[in-house]
Amino acid sequence: MTAFQIRELKNFMGKLLAGDCFDSFLLEEASVSAAVTYQIDGRVNRDFFEGNGEECPDEFIPWSSVRGICYDMIKGRRTPVRFKFVLHLMPAYVPGVMKGADPSLDPGQVKALVLTVHYDGGTIRLTTGTAFSSFVPDRTLDAQWDKTMRQFLSKKGISYTEN
Repeated sequence: MTAFQIRELKNFMGKLLAGDCFDSFLLEEASVSAAVTYQIDGRVNRDFFEGNGEECPDEFIPWSSVRGICYDMIKGRRTPVRFKFVLHLMPAYVPGVMKGADPSLDPGQVKALVLTVHYDGGTIRLTTGTAFSSFVPDRTLDAQWDKTMRQFLSKKGISYTEN
């Protein structure tokens, strides 16, 4: 687990909410505290999609599907008091991250590669995390996920410091 403090808030917010930079993620949950507090549970409601010929194969909704809604909750003359987004890397990308980890680790054991975006009124912190479906003694995937996020942030032009 690594925490990255974002240096350029406006640049980061543009990439998070107005661009496709984070579209390889799913949204587990969102919370935005402004005049009121908005909560989004990112779990897919399968009943909504039944009978429409649409399908959402993942447990959580793609970030690209709710990014505009989150943008609408945040935009305005006044900055929110706080917000938090819990994102999961889409499962299709997990094997690519795993290439630098323990080769005996099965992708089926990886429940999620998590990125939490937290704004506290003055700073934005990104925190990485891993979740497994069973006990995994080897922590090389944690280190590989942190390394992948460093590369991702640099490639996307997001400046940060590590805490």
